Amino acid sequence: MSKRIFILLVLLMSLSLIGIIFVQAYYIKDAVNNEKERFTFNVKKSLTYVSNQIEKDELATYFQKYQSLVNEKKEADSVSVSQLFIYQQNKDTKQTLIYKSGVLEENYKLSSSLFDIGLDSINIKNIIASSNTEIYNNVEFSEKDLDQAPILNIINNGSLNEAQKLSFERDFKAISKRTPVHKRVSQEEVDFLLSKKLKENDIDIDFEFAIYGNDLATKIHSDDFEYSKASTFSVPMFYDENNVSNYKLLVNFPEDSKFILSSILGMILLSVIFTSIIIIAYSSALFQLIKQRKISQIKTDFINNMTHEFKTPIATINLALDAIKNPKVIDNKEKVIRYLNMIKDENKRMHAQVENVLRISKLDKNELNISKDRVKLHDLILDAITHVELIVEDKQGYIKTYLNAGKSSVLANETHFTNVIVNILDNAIKYSPDAPKIEVSTENVGTNIILKIKDHGSGMSKTAAKRAFEKFYREHTGNIHNVKGHGLGLAYVKRIVEDHQGYVSVESEKEKGSTFTIKLPIIT
Repeated sequence: MSKRIFILLVLLMSLSLIGIIFVQAYYIKDAVNNEKERFTFNVKKSLTYVSNQIEKDELATYFQKYQSLVNEKKEADSVSVSQLFIYQQNKDTKQTLIYKSGVLEENYKLSSSLFDIGLDSINIKNIIASSNTEIYNNVEFSEKDLDQAPILNIINNGSLNEAQKLSFERDFKAISKRTPVHKRVSQEEVDFLLSKKLKENDIDIDFEFAIYGNDLATKIHSDDFEYSKASTFSVPMFYDENNVSNYKLLVNFPEDSKFILSSILGMILLSVIFTSIIIIAYSSALFQLIKQRKISQIKTDFINNMTHEFKTPIATINLALDAIKNPKVIDNKEKVIRYLNMIKDENKRMHAQVENVLRISKLDKNELNISKDRVKLHDLILDAITHVELIVEDKQGYIKTYLNAGKSSVLANETHFTNVIVNILDNAIKYSPDAPKIEVSTENVGTNIILKIKDHGSGMSKTAAKRAFEKFYREHTGNIHNVKGHGLGLAYVKRIVEDHQGYVSVESEKEKGSTFTIKLPIIT
């Protein structure tokens, strides 16, 4: 995957994730707003109901008192009568319909103690109605015999309750507006009606209420009510005869935000959980993508280095074979043996590289059977040095030993642990651009033996030192192959040391060399 495609892919994934988060946030915000609107609607509906119910209860109470006074048959102060007369004749059926209706309006002057408004008396109307419907056959209205019985006669008499109520309501509203609000309704009644109606509308939280008149507080209010224009709901109440209200029923909720959020808490939690899962999945995918890209780069470097390392031996072998084919050389036994030895050495070199790759593969699959015996670590160190001392001498370098550990017996596999030391020494030689200067030392620390191999070569960066033991990892140098290797030697070192219950680390600084430290438990 090219760098440009990789960046584009990461950018698209990031934009998609940001988009998902914004969509989730939008829907949560929208849900909160909808819940606020529903809450406001239910509160307004409850307040309107309570306001209307208080007015209805007040009107019904005083109307019953008024009705009882009227029913005492007190003599009316004044009377007015209105009459309605309808005559209709159907020529087809030869029937005549006569409808008569009368309304009697009686005016009473009653004591104002009924309303407690401070006046001597008030005027009340009592309205009584009667109606009569008659139907005759084959009779002209002008010829109607008053003694002739009609075929249908309907007579209704009684009070016009609705008309009375409307007349009473208008007059009552006109005079009751003079009454203080605390004499018209009690705090307990408002509290009871509000609690009941709010619960019916699924609002079961604490509330505070008050009744204000002309924007001023009255005696009707709960103990902790505080007016706030932003958070207080209100509806008008106690309309007068002109349908104008000077009073407002107010209510607010100290914990309305918690109540609104609690109603959609489940959705918010699910949204947060799913969004978190998406973020984690995205982060994991991005991490794997970056890791795979790094592995891809490392493998590319590995292939380039391996190709470079195989290219030289193959070229040498081809040149040696071509030289042997030469008639002048084939008869020269010494030259033939020399070229054959060159072919053999180069073949061993390639074989060793292949074996190193296979060895790491077996370690990854836990197929490498490592048997351990009691050995002297100092003996393994000296044996490993003999494998590389000729190369060091050829480069005019040296290996100094400071084997100061009094106890060096460890449980180890002689072959593999010798290879571990050889690999570190070989690494020190390869990364010494000048004559290799290597120091090997041991010491006992507690129940462990510490082995240190120090060189004065080119060293590594801090980033490279942290990743030195990763498989295939080599500090990136592009297409420069001034140091041969394929990034497997130190990975092999780490796996073998850990298999021996040990620990390996490296400290390094550019242009100042590296120090590899191995810690192993000693046995007595």
